[in-house]
Amino acid sequence: MLAQLIRSAPRQQTLVRARAIHASASARSAHGHYHHLPFQLPGDKKAAFGAKLMVYLSVGFSIPFIASYYQLKKSAGAA
Repeated sequence: MLAQLIRSAPRQQTLVRARAIHASASARSAHGHYHHLPFQLPGDKKAAFGAKLMVYLSVGFSIPFIASYYQLKKSAGAA
């Protein structure tokens, strides 16, 4: 039993390394450049992109608070 575990350990390490190499190669584009975002950032318009991103995230974050305020206001008028 122990001999089987000792023999299988190097094989498992080889499989893990092979999977890691395969996964990292698929993240690269055809030209070999790595892109961590699913879109390209605009060249000189990074400040505008950042402002638009902050507005988008702020609106999404505030929706539950606005909805709860509306529900509390609505229930207070009925009582």
